[in-house]
Amino acid sequence: MTTPPELIDIGLNLAHDSFDADRDALIARAVESGVTRMVITGSSLASTQWAVDFSRVHPDRFRATAGMHPHHATDLDEPTLSALAELAVQPQVVAVGECGLDYFRDFSPRDAQRTAFQRQLELAARVGKPVFLHQRDAHEDFVAILRDFRARLAGGVAHCFTAGLAEAHAYLDLGLYIGITGWICDERRGHHLREVVREIPADRLLIETDAPYLLPRDLEPKPVSRRNEPMYLPHVLETIAQARGESAMQLAATTTANAVRLFNWTH
Repeated sequence: MTTPPELIDIGLNLAHDSFDADRDALIARAVESGVTRMVITGSSLASTQWAVDFSRVHPDRFRATAGMHPHHATDLDEPTLSALAELAVQPQVVAVGECGLDYFRDFSPRDAQRTAFQRQLELAARVGKPVFLHQRDAHEDFVAILRDFRARLAGGVAHCFTAGLAEAHAYLDLGLYIGITGWICDERRGHHLREVVREIPADRLLIETDAPYLLPRDLEPKPVSRRNEPMYLPHVLETIAQARGESAMQLAATTTANAVRLFNWTH
């Protein structure tokens, strides 16, 4: 049996309660499939603390991000920001975020989202770590704010990218990496990403599951559960490789090297 290439899932919501019953088994399945390292997304103070604690116990497999999702922007008061800053400097934390803007859901007022985003970019600049970014239906404001901080940031990734070529080029121009999920496997909404990924330079491409969300729709046989998990990352990799006209082995090596470089994740 061929040993699967080593992959890094750069975005996994492992603190999600849907994983509570079988988290250890999920990790074992991931590793068996070749996903040997994973970045746990911090999207609130509680999930960030969980991600840091879990990564501390499992340092060979996991790192964490520290951030406040735009849905929770109104929660980023001074005490919370101070606590987040203490977590952001921990060695287990490789990026600040998930932060950004979400005008699709508008779960937090837009002015609160912009303020929370700016404060987390300031934090990232202060601690010298890259940013893990979320944007939905807020491209112009998102780019304008990022442009103001670009010179001070240690890079970043547009996580779970689902937009088109114009947005991709805008993010590449800002020096960002682009994270592609199983959205590319969705024939209804994600087919355009097959063109987008051909335009992303090899040294700027990252792969992720965003589990438990975004289960690839074209898995065969279809899983009983709609819950996504890291063991499906090789399927996403194969889809991207086919779209780019390159081998999965080569793309695996490239995206893993990119993740190591962006997150400074050396063993």
